[in-house]
Amino acid sequence: MIAMDSDIKNIESEIDRLREEIRRHNYLYYVKDAPEISDEQYDALFDRLVELEEENPEFITPDSPTQRVGAEPSPEFRSVAHTLPMLSLGKVTSVGEFMDFHRRVCDGLRVPVDTSIRYSCEPKLDGLAVELVYENGSLVLGATRGDGFTGEDVTQNIRTVQSIPLKLRENHPKVEIRGEVIFPLEAFKQMNENRIAGGEEPFANPRNAAAGSLRQLDPKITSGRPLDAYFYGFGSMELSGRISPSTHKEELELIEELGLKVVKYAKSMDGPEAVAEYFREISETREQFPFEIDGIVVKVDKIGYQEILGEISRQPRWAIAWKFPAQEKVTLLKDVIWSVGRTAAVTPVAVLEPVELAGVTVKRASLHNEDQIARLGVKIGDKVVVRRAGDVIPDIVKPVAELRTGGEKDILPPEKCPVCNSELVKEPGDVFRRCPNVSCPAVVAESLAHWASRSAMDIDGLGPKQIEQLLSEKLIEDPADLYSLTVEQLVPLDGFAEKSAENLIKAIENSKERPLEKFINALGIRHVGETVARLLAERFHSIQALQNASEEDLVTIDGIGPEIAKAITDFFGNESNIELLEKLEKANIRPIPPEEQKSERPLRNLTFVITGTLSIPRNEVKRLLEAAGAKVANTISGNTDYLVCGVSPGSKITKAEKLGVKKLNEEEFKRFLLEKKVDTSVFEAE
Repeated sequence: MIAMDSDIKNIESEIDRLREEIRRHNYLYYVKDAPEISDEQYDALFDRLVELEEENPEFITPDSPTQRVGAEPSPEFRSVAHTLPMLSLGKVTSVGEFMDFHRRVCDGLRVPVDTSIRYSCEPKLDGLAVELVYENGSLVLGATRGDGFTGEDVTQNIRTVQSIPLKLRENHPKVEIRGEVIFPLEAFKQMNENRIAGGEEPFANPRNAAAGSLRQLDPKITSGRPLDAYFYGFGSMELSGRISPSTHKEELELIEELGLKVVKYAKSMDGPEAVAEYFREISETREQFPFEIDGIVVKVDKIGYQEILGEISRQPRWAIAWKFPAQEKVTLLKDVIWSVGRTAAVTPVAVLEPVELAGVTVKRASLHNEDQIARLGVKIGDKVVVRRAGDVIPDIVKPVAELRTGGEKDILPPEKCPVCNSELVKEPGDVFRRCPNVSCPAVVAESLAHWASRSAMDIDGLGPKQIEQLLSEKLIEDPADLYSLTVEQLVPLDGFAEKSAENLIKAIENSKERPLEKFINALGIRHVGETVARLLAERFHSIQALQNASEEDLVTIDGIGPEIAKAITDFFGNESNIELLEKLEKANIRPIPPEEQKSERPLRNLTFVITGTLSIPRNEVKRLLEAAGAKVANTISGNTDYLVCGVSPGSKITKAEKLGVKKLNEEEFKRFLLEKKVDTSVFEAE
């Protein structure tokens, strides 16, 4: 029977009505937490919509509530640039540090420090940062934060998160909304119990589970995970018939009005004392939250003030993360050794009685410098409070003076370099003693290790042991010498076979083309790390242009002050450094300027073969490798770089041994991927 025009219009009208009704109930259920109908009533509405769309597929639209799952698995995630950078936050961990932030805000706004600045505060979610892009009200893109400038397109997976609407409650030309995808604690606990009961490995923590779930290549897997999402800000906005928010509080209100969830515990308040009280309240009720938090986020409430304050490097001047105190333990300070770094600074390292801290066995901790030792009043033999600063770097907080026995010894700085025995020098204003010997083996070795590191030229296989060998055999003296090494020179060295020598030479050759920012970082200019190197690359586009820059040119860059500018010009004014740059140019090193850079594929030029049974399907491993730029072959040959070995490997392992191909078991393979900055969440998520 052929439907009449009037029947078609009635069907289309009913479909539109059902969609709007379902969207309204989704908003009430997921955002307002105030459902009006029972689950059975909701299911009846949804089932009727599914029935009508199946009978009339020409009316199906991408933003229909029925279209959350259904896309085919993706071979990889494409890179997408954020219209506006997703900035990272600086952090404070005490009232004093927060007051310093408040003073910087007042200075930036040119108001007295006792001015009662209005702040907006909210719990800091420990999840995966994302950005949603809506055009004319419909979701067109979901992306991860990535490096803040470029993220990964995870739109199909974002669409499976029930609390994220496919269509906003208002139509605007374009709105970019930013927030966090999280794994609710109760859902996480239940899922882990189910995984254990099913003989599967439990997830490590909710954040990893959220990140792994959102980065599944198959959206159907993501849809089976009970993810949630909360939102707290905007990227670019093109609003229609509505005035843009003038405060962060109004931003949160607009986000909720558009149909997305905001954290209910967000508050606006006047003055730093009120913020400190809010932090105390959140700290005391931390365990009652339905999701993991690791502190609070504090933002200057007025958008106009935010624009005046601006940003420095990759951090806003108008917002800060106030983190909860790090986990702390008490242990014995057994000794202090002095280490020489690539800038020739001699730094103290505490040798500790091993202690478990935040899931890691800590044996050493930083004492930073002599001034820090004096401030702490710490001695060898003290019982000391140790923490992992930011839950990452072991740090000594203070000695437990009341436990002293009288046998403790003062920590005395060395007069001579612990490596080359040169007399150390300490210039006025410098917190470090430094080795003046530019040929000091430790300085040279650390400089080469920095050159080969992932944040610099990323030379796989060139670690401290290999560098020590090359230096002791007098095969190299500086980074430029690496590029004249041959396989024949490496093979006789301890630990090298022909294949490993070929691999290292290939890795060195591949490093000739790296992004300009990595090359600048690799040079080891004092005060210039990854962030400043990026700023310099974006401003000057070539090492020659940077070399010709004056201090006046450099200080015009937001984020670079007089001290950094002087260090840069001093570096390029040094004759030895100019000679090194000339040697590198002759070695055909070609830093890639920002405008030429393509999305990085960290495993490009590498060939893998897989044998045996891994904890995840082999096709998943293949997709992961290929997405990172590697080639996956079926048979071992002289061109194979790595053999990934699962349980019960076949005859390929014998052939790999015969050809000298490096073998990786599953744990070694995962560590290798992490070192290469390849995401390994697929292993946890499956």
